[in-house]
Parts: sequence; structure tokens; C-alpha cells
Amino acid sequence: MRKIQIVRGTIGVAGAVAVAELASRSGLVDPAALPAASTVLQRAAELTVDGEFLADVTDTLKAWLGGLALATLIALAAGLALGSTPWLGRASRIVVEFMRPIPSVALIPLAIVTFSSATQSKMALVCYAATWPILINTLYALRDVDPLAKETLRSFGFGPAAVLLRVNLPSIAPFVATGVRISASVGLVVVISTELVAGGEGIGSYLTETQSGGGRPDLMLAGAVWAGVLGLLINAVLVAAERRAFRWHTVRTGASA
Repeated sequence: MRKIQIVRGTIGVAGAVAVAELASRSGLVDPAALPAASTVLQRAAELTVDGEFLADVTDTLKAWLGGLALATLIALAAGLALGSTPWLGRASRIVVEFMRPIPSVALIPLAIVTFSSATQSKMALVCYAATWPILINTLYALRDVDPLAKETLRSFGFGPAAVLLRVNLPSIAPFVATGVRISASVGLVVVISTELVAGGEGIGSYLTETQSGGGRPDLMLAGAVWAGVLGLLINAVLVAAERRAFRWHTVRTGASA
């Protein structure tokens, strides 16, 4: 089944590239604005040995990974606290629902003023945006933990810490992992968007620089291609890790479906 999905995906990508190539070569679109797909892919290949671009990729990934790691720690701790303490969860609900829709890009000026370096600003914004999917998944997962399992453990004399470690955490782990995977994609979008607006180093800054001095759409699109490739690779790695770590959950979900 997975091989069939890979074949279909490959066909889809090849079809999209062919359509883009044909649109540019036929004059349907202005080649100066949208270069041929073959040209863009050639530039993308050349970027793999471009030291400056690789340094930009490294800077982007560093800020992304730091922000995501921090968001995971904060969201998991907050989710466990809010989900395990009913009165605290009710008291914080309005605050969570108010802050969650605020776009991270709107906070770029505040981050620039607050933090001393561009990397810290990007990490903070990624952390803010990535916190919510993990937090919400944690809260909903805690609501679905089997109450019988918790009561059984308590009946044998185990305290709250044991219930947390032996029942709550194993039960919510797959949902937290899904939240991390969603947040990883969100974080990558946020860090590149921040670089586009605030400048500094990174893929977003590279995309901005390609439009200076008359503009190089081929290089801009080549950089965008690599941004997309990074997103695909990150998602693929996290999906594979989920399936390997929580195979029991995947099997159970597939059986129930």
C-alpha cells in the first residue's frame, strides 16, 4: 500500500513539474516572472553546494528546532497541569482561547524589541505558534484517558504521581506526538515568515535577498523548493517516528476503524 502511495505521489509531482514547464515554455505565463521548472530545479541543485545558502538553512533549522523543543516542554507541562486540575483548566480556558488565534507574525515587532538577537526572536515566535497544537492535543487526550484504569491504580494504593506516569502519560503520548508533528510544520512556516519580514539570516532572508538588484525569480523559487523539501522531510521523519514508537496505537486505531 505504501509503495502505491509513493508511486502516486511521484506521478503527481512529475505532473505538476510538467505543467509548470509547459506553461513557461509555451508563453502562457511570462518566463521572467515564472521561470521554467527545469531551470528552477537546476538552481535548486546548485544551492546544495552554495555555502551561504547552507548557512541560511542551518540558521533556520536551529531557530526552528529550539523553538519547537521549548514549545513541547511548555505545552506538555501546561497541558498536564490544566488537564489534571479541573478548576485550573476552567479558570484558564478564556485566556487560552484568547491567545491561541493571535498570529505569530503580528508579534514580530514585539519579539524584535524584546530579544537581543534574531535567533532568539525567531525561537520565541516559533515557540508561541507551536505551543497551541501540542497544548490542545494534550488537553483533549487527558479528557479521554480511561477513568477505570486510573481508579484501578488508585485502588491498589498508588498516588497521583504513579497515575500520571503509568496511565496518563502513556495514554496521551500518541496525541502529544501528533501535536508535535503539526507544530513542526507550523513552526517552519513561522520561522521563514519571520525571516522574510524581520531579515537577518535564514531561508526567508535568502528569499528576500534574491529579489534585490533587479530580482532573480529562479533563485527565489529554488529557495522556496528547498523550504518545501525541508517541510516534507521533517514530516516524514516525525510520521515514521510516530509509527515506530506507537505501533500499538496505530494498530488499535486501524482495527477500530
